[in-house]
Amino acid sequence: MSAGSDHGPLTVADVNALRECLDRGGVAVFPADTVYGLGCDPDSEPAVKRLYELKGRPPARPSAVMFFALDQVLEALPELGPRERGALRALLPGPLTLLLPNPARRYPLACGPDRGAAETIGVRVPSPAPQLAALAVLGRPLLQSSANRSGGLEARRLADVPAAIRAGVDVTLDGGELPGLASTVLDLRDYARSGQWRIVRAGPVGQAEIECVLG
Repeated sequence: MSAGSDHGPLTVADVNALRECLDRGGVAVFPADTVYGLGCDPDSEPAVKRLYELKGRPPARPSAVMFFALDQVLEALPELGPRERGALRALLPGPLTLLLPNPARRYPLACGPDRGAAETIGVRVPSPAPQLAALAVLGRPLLQSSANRSGGLEARRLADVPAAIRAGVDVTLDGGELPGLASTVLDLRDYARSGQWRIVRAGPVGQAEIECVLG
């Protein structure tokens, strides 16, 4: 099933189609603020397995959980302390994936099977670009990974998503051409204790910009 409006802004109908897809355990291709992503219900083991198979991603590798409102993250991860919450409010929404401590092992299917990995969670809240603004009404998180074969180039346009992936998903949303650079991955797991952070993967938000926010 395809949705979208010929590269125009996503509509509420598009977002409803995405929500219904997630609710019934499907897998979708959707646009974010960086690149096209694959998404599914983070609590559905069959859906997560199917997403990984479509992507050719090793099961041991974690994925991010994407929310479309910062308050949803803070509600979903009540263990976060004041320092971490302050960092999230300063950095998000934006083109970053934040690695956070996950002592309660929430969203375990996104965190990987390793016990140590389960104590870390990757969180995304994308920037509300005008053409993607309707995603704010989705009202639920999704497990997210880039819509490419594992190790392949990220998709800037829907046409860049491999044909086999587009054919294998239940819903595709076309958000037009995206920036094309995957999110900065920022490790904040020790931030509450020591104030230290590190960039794990370079991306749209650089060292200097993060230093201005976090010191």
